[in-house]
Order: sequence, then structure tokens, then C-alpha cells
Amino acid sequence: MAETRIDADKGEQIVHLLCEGMGINAVARFAQVEKRTVLNVLRSAGQHCVDFLGSKLRDLKPTHVEIDEVWTFVKRKQRLAKDHPVFGDQYVWLALDEPTKLIITWQVSKRTGEAANRFIGDLRSRVTNDVFDMTTDGFRPYRDRDGAVFQHFGHNVNYATEIKQYGTPIELKDARRYSPPVCIGCRRWLETGARDMRQVTVNHAERQNLNVRLFNRRFTRLTLGFSKKLVNLEYSTALMVAFHNFCRPHKSLYHKASPYFSARQVTPAMAAGLTDHVWSVAELLAAS
Repeated sequence: MAETRIDADKGEQIVHLLCEGMGINAVARFAQVEKRTVLNVLRSAGQHCVDFLGSKLRDLKPTHVEIDEVWTFVKRKQRLAKDHPVFGDQYVWLALDEPTKLIITWQVSKRTGEAANRFIGDLRSRVTNDVFDMTTDGFRPYRDRDGAVFQHFGHNVNYATEIKQYGTPIELKDARRYSPPVCIGCRRWLETGARDMRQVTVNHAERQNLNVRLFNRRFTRLTLGFSKKLVNLEYSTALMVAFHNFCRPHKSLYHKASPYFSARQVTPAMAAGLTDHVWSVAELLAAS
């Protein structure tokens, strides 16, 4: 926080408020600082988290990785952005280790084959075991024979896909425009390796997407909290991932199967063996 020229306590408060889902203007009002100050703290803390996650999340041994993307947009909707390289649709790619809830890696980009290849390549660089379960949706750049998964993992990984079909039941035909669609079908394929098909799902990754929309104002639909700059979206996502992994206890991890059952609160980083306690925001910002 040295470059932001504010007290450390004030900077920690701003970071904590951002990670709990408050928007930039709301944080500025609550913390009684200028909007520019909040953005400076976001950039400083976000860049720190980018560097920290890049070095800390290494040599991991996941057992069941689920991959999904969260849609958002920058500046304007895609129909108004046309072919702009930055504005319009952007996706946050997340790789979640389901047993520990650890977000192994993340990426902010357009939803393209090149981006999928880059994302899976980064995932490969962070894990040390070749044999584990992986599940994605039916996005073709993942699952093609020359796709990202096969390029980086070959046939070692136990890879399967789950494709859900959505529709509108007859009783909801006259519902308002933003009524959520209903899942009317689900198909699963084993691409390579051996899997119990009953465990092939991306439900946990999709549930994590809900957390993203809940705890990051930039992803809240139908509001003015969307990102106006791509770099701020990247910093905000890095901060959210770091806070999720190291600072926010996950209730599902507090059970008898956890090696940290004696602890009252367990974070994904604790479950993955990266730390032995719940981190404060101050620890996160000081970590190297």
C-alpha cells in the first residue's frame, strides 16, 4: 500500500470491502476516501495478487478439476462493441479443484480457441501430477482431438465433458424476459482415461460462478457496476481469487474428512496444504 499514500489500515479496509462485493463508489463513500483512491488501491493490491498467485500456486496435486467460464463485459455490450479487441464480451476462466475448493488458475480474455489453449497450458504448468480427473463443458477448443486438453495433457488425464441443455417449460412461456432458463437435459462423454460417469459434472464450478457474481460487484447483472477498463477487471479478479483461496473460510471444508477438522474455519488454501491458518487481508497484502 506504500504507493497509494494512505494508511495501511485504510487500504486493508478498502480491499476487504471490495472482496465482499461492494462497488467502487460505495467503498469510497463507506471508507470516506476519493474514488480515485479506491481505484489506486485496487490496482496496487490486484497487481500484488497477480504476482503472488503466479508464484504461490505451483506444484499442486489436484484430484478433480472442474473448468468453467463466467461471462461479463467491458465498457459496453458486444452488440455495440462489434469487433473491438477489448470492449464487449469478456470471460473469466476458472479451474477449481473440487475437493479443496482451491482455484488453481484463472484468466480474463475473450472466449476463443487461443485463449482456451493458453488457459489449459497455464493449468498444466501449475500441477505436478498427470493423472487426475478433469471435467469441462462442451466448448470445442477443449475437447477436440487437437484441442487444448490433449495438447497439454495427452491421454494421461481422466477427461470427460458435460453438456447441459436449457429450455423454457410451457408454464414459463409468458414469464418476464430475465426468467432463468431451466435445465431440460444433460449429456456426458468420456474423452480419455477412466471415470465414474456419475461423478462427471461441472456443477461445483458453476456454483463457484455464483460466488463470483455475489462477491465481485463487476459481475452483478443489470447494474452500473460493470468494468470500464479491462485492466481493472483483471486486477479485481486476481484480488477475488486470492481472497477466496486464502482469506475466506469455506463451510463445506469443515467436516470430519478434512485434515484440519480441529480448526473452526478452513480455507481452500488450508485444505490444499498451502497454509495452516486463515489469512487476514494484511497477511495477503504482505505475502511474497
